Amino acid sequence: MTDALKGLVIGIANEDSIAWACARAFHDRGAHLIVTCQNEQTRGAVEDLAARIGAEPVLPLDVTSEAQMDAVFAAIADKWGRFDFLLHSIAYAPPADLLGELTNASGSGFAIAMDVSCHSLIRLAKRARPLMKNGGAILTMSYYGAEKVMPHYNLMGPVKAALESSVRYLAWELGPSDIRVNALSPGPVRSRVSPHPGRFDEIMQEDVFRTPLHRAITLEQIGDVAAFMVSPLASGINGQVIHVDNGFTAIG
Repeated sequence: MTDALKGLVIGIANEDSIAWACARAFHDRGAHLIVTCQNEQTRGAVEDLAARIGAEPVLPLDVTSEAQMDAVFAAIADKWGRFDFLLHSIAYAPPADLLGELTNASGSGFAIAMDVSCHSLIRLAKRARPLMKNGGAILTMSYYGAEKVMPHYNLMGPVKAALESSVRYLAWELGPSDIRVNALSPGPVRSRVSPHPGRFDEIMQEDVFRTPLHRAITLEQIGDVAAFMVSPLASGINGQVIHVDNGFTAIG
């Protein structure tokens, strides 16, 4: 990133977060960053990590709060006047709804999962658009369970499918502003939140066995692809879901 891109990273919680791996990759390539933390419980850990990449201060952002969302973009406007990329790496569903069968998911739980995991991207994109004055890139995180049934992924499958569809529609709407919108779909990785609670080791073993490279994806590899996707080197990629899974999805 030779032009010192400026970016906003949402979703860091600790050193095992996909968002942290991405932030570190952005920083290593020269980007200037602003990062957020979800709440006071995560602030200490996020501030420690942010200090390592010169991303200070850490801004509070619960994406269900319109006021906090407005404040983050006001801070970007005050500090930089404009910015180049946004990483959205957050997802949530109430545990009772996440762990249960889709047919038993409550309406309120489904709505919360959609709001935090999907609609938040749309609200962020709306605020980012006027500040991406020279064009830009918006990147979110999905999972293969959006495309195919993955046992025990439950209600997050439909939610991530909605996220991927939103990526395509946002790419269409923001394209005239030279803003690209894409998603990464990593394979199973040991991160803060497993997509398969209680079955991670089993899923990981199956993934390593089936993937052509016979190895698990790493957080560092995800970060490297994210850094590429928000850079000018990926200027021709828009509205896509890029699989970072060592070839797992290529073999069906």
